[in-house]
Amino acid sequence: MVEIKIDASKIKGEGAEVTQKLADYLKEKTAGEVANDGGKLTLKTEAAGVNRKYVRVLLKKFLHHADLKEFYRVIGGEEEALAINARRGIEED
Repeated sequence: MVEIKIDASKIKGEGAEVTQKLADYLKEKTAGEVANDGGKLTLKTEAAGVNRKYVRVLLKKFLHHADLKEFYRVIGGEEEALAINARRGIEED
């Protein structure tokens, strides 16, 4: 079983529904179980081919589809963990 932690607390400012949409998106694409704990997501799956690199690509695709790519980026955190942080130099209105 693969367990990957995702810190999506930075995009919570966009609305709580964005974090829930991200959880639903990951559940649909990985056929796994996603626990949402206030911006901290935990993905657990036994599907073949689901690894940290694949989840990183899925996170980037989600940001693109949600029109958030220019404001946020996906970075690697600890081992088997990813984080979504705000881009530097971008001022919000």
